[in-house]
Amino acid sequence: MGSLIRWFLGIPFAALVTVGLFIVMMILIAGEFKPQEKVASANFDINPTVEDIKVVVRETKIDKVKKVITPPPPPQIERQQAAQPAVAIASMEGAIPDFEPPKIDRQSFKIQVSDRDAQPLVRIPPIMPPRAEKSGHCKVRFDVSPEGQPFNVTTTYCTSNIFERSTIKSVQKWKFNPKIVDGRSVSMSGVENKVTYRLTDERGKIIPE
Repeated sequence: MGSLIRWFLGIPFAALVTVGLFIVMMILIAGEFKPQEKVASANFDINPTVEDIKVVVRETKIDKVKKVITPPPPPQIERQQAAQPAVAIASMEGAIPDFEPPKIDRQSFKIQVSDRDAQPLVRIPPIMPPRAEKSGHCKVRFDVSPEGQPFNVTTTYCTSNIFERSTIKSVQKWKFNPKIVDGRSVSMSGVENKVTYRLTDERGKIIPE
């Protein structure tokens, strides 16, 4: 019951406050609007007058060049004239005896090359097989062509089979001076050689076969 009474009393009070605010706003709006006067723009002149810069001119006086006295020349040193030799210069005539050059028959002249066997020029070292656990060697037999190229390469003995393939590949890359017979290069068969493999441990010591 008390809250209902307060509600009925609050409605007139709120309406009164609202009407009062509305009247105040109407008074403020009804007043005349007076625009503010414009402020005159300010102008400033920077260096309105230009002052002339005075140039200082230096007067330089050049003294007259004094007369230069040339020094006297150095004294001449007398040079002794060499006397002409009285003894005649020795002549080389007759030192080399006259001789007739030998006559060569160009048609019959030939350069004779002595016979020799095939000689190695280039030897490509073999590649150590990764499965090798110790050092080893292989004995090989091959033929050499007239151009100095090995062919028919075979192994006759190997300390281990893992060295055979790398040995053959290495020998096939070798280069020889071919065999010479009667001044002509010919093939040579039955050439034997030995290919050695040296395997080292972590300390650099060679592991024996």
